[in-house]
Amino acid sequence: MSFGFGRVGKRGGRGRGGRGFGAGMPPTSCICPNCGIKVPHQPAVPCFKVKCPRCGAFMTRKFPDEK
Repeated sequence: MSFGFGRVGKRGGRGRGGRGFGAGMPPTSCICPNCGIKVPHQPAVPCFKVKCPRCGAFMTRKFPDEK
């Protein structure tokens, strides 16, 4: 039994899932759900606040491990 600071459980104290940020890393691009155009993700700007330059719809995030 351990008291104090240090690793907690098998996942190193990161909480449920142990991977940290969403799918494990920040999004690399934003994609339009309507027309499919991709734009680079801007740091500190969520994809859902970015409007598509082609059709004006709000974008969604795209992680590098998604197809």
